Amino acid sequence: MPAPELLDPAASAWTISAEPLADVLADLDPDDLLLALPVPAGGLPTTGNGAKALALVGLDAAQVSATHEPKSDAGALTAIPLAPGERPARKVLLVGVAEGSPADLRAAGAALGRAGKGHAALVTTVGAGGTRAGQSALAEGLALGGYSSPRWLGEGAKPSPSPAAEVALVGSYDEPSVRHAVVRARASMLARNLAVVPSNTKNPAWMAAQARTLAGRSGLDVRVWGERELRAEGFGGLLAVGGASATPPRLVQLDYVPEGATARTPLVVLVGKGITFDTGGLDIKPVDGMLAMKTDMSGSGIVLAVLAACRQLAVPVKVTGLLALAENAVGAAAYRPGDVVTQYGGRTVEIGNTDAEGRIVMADALAYADLHLEPTVLLDIATLTGAARVALGRSMAPVYATDDALRRALVSAGEATGELLWPMPLVEDYRASLDSDVADISHIAGTGGGGGSISAALFLREFVGARRWAHLDIAGVGRSDVDRGLLTKGGTGFGARLLLTWLEEMS
Repeated sequence: MPAPELLDPAASAWTISAEPLADVLADLDPDDLLLALPVPAGGLPTTGNGAKALALVGLDAAQVSATHEPKSDAGALTAIPLAPGERPARKVLLVGVAEGSPADLRAAGAALGRAGKGHAALVTTVGAGGTRAGQSALAEGLALGGYSSPRWLGEGAKPSPSPAAEVALVGSYDEPSVRHAVVRARASMLARNLAVVPSNTKNPAWMAAQARTLAGRSGLDVRVWGERELRAEGFGGLLAVGGASATPPRLVQLDYVPEGATARTPLVVLVGKGITFDTGGLDIKPVDGMLAMKTDMSGSGIVLAVLAACRQLAVPVKVTGLLALAENAVGAAAYRPGDVVTQYGGRTVEIGNTDAEGRIVMADALAYADLHLEPTVLLDIATLTGAARVALGRSMAPVYATDDALRRALVSAGEATGELLWPMPLVEDYRASLDSDVADISHIAGTGGGGGSISAALFLREFVGARRWAHLDIAGVGRSDVDRGLLTKGGTGFGARLLLTWLEEMS
């Protein structure tokens, strides 16, 4: 699949209209039109706007309720086909919105987005007159529910269904909230697209090329370090991890500067783990553990997608993204357990396990940011540890931070977008487990200590200086094995909407 299709995920054309529903329907071709109406807690109302909307397509609300018994559970869907050519719609979708909370509306939107795939138009009043948070959640759900993961197919094969060609929201909606929600959802789609690219295509050089393309489209400055520059400037972690790969490592820097920025405008630096494939290195992974490792660059894909969306959302602070890109391969030049690696900035690290490579490439990027970029806030995001998945499963991610206000702001942004974070401690007593007899620090804790996600965070903290810093370990939530709701199998893009919401609210 060519890069332009990956970098421009298929999306609906969105319209928002305050005109009467009857007028909106009259202006659209009914042959492939879906009309979606809400079913709140308590059941389908037999009077009011919902009943009037059903009457427009020749249905009686009381009869529909008695016949179809539509459920009000968030995302529950009842489909009522209509005779072609006789009504202003081809099908009515009754979608449960439960109590109408943002989470309920996000689930309802996802169900409608999935139902709308392959259709010409989806018209809905769901969320009309509600809160901005609820309408944003609905729009996120609609956009992400309509997303299909890219596929690499032979000639003549049936492609994945596209989202509804047009989504029309009818009623009272806060248009800026809806538009921004769609932009954030598209950032998640972009991150997902990048995550599922096969690693025989996706290597550090390929990722750097995508970054250059997106930088040109999004008005970003870009710099790429190749192997020669990395060696000359002392990025020993990236060089060690990527040493056995046929494609050498890269470091990519992307810079967004808002209109009217001054020297006093805060700078946020985002660092993304970009392991384009992870064999585990000489400490090789088992077969099942290696299967999903094309998504081990999800952190870098998320950072790239966030940077690409900043200008559309008029993010008010300066943002720099650092993509630490390498392939952890097996070969004669692979780094070994027991090696001592000199990270950027001069700190030496004893290698305990070559399959803990993410923190090694991240340490180089974090140290570079601390020593040269002067960030107001430094944040990293990575599919880092299986321990995070064991601790919190697939529904929320741990967040570590050196600043309480920063931690609270990130947790709040996660609650707003449904990308939930759980605050985790940087346990000082565990730091001693990273002591090394031969180097400044070991990159993994000694055997039997447990707390693997915490010790990984403590290792990364060694490279951020005195900066306000946060670490998101998305190993559990960064991949999905299911295809339902907002999720598709493969990379989830978890964190893209969260980070954009957080950045939009900064000043």
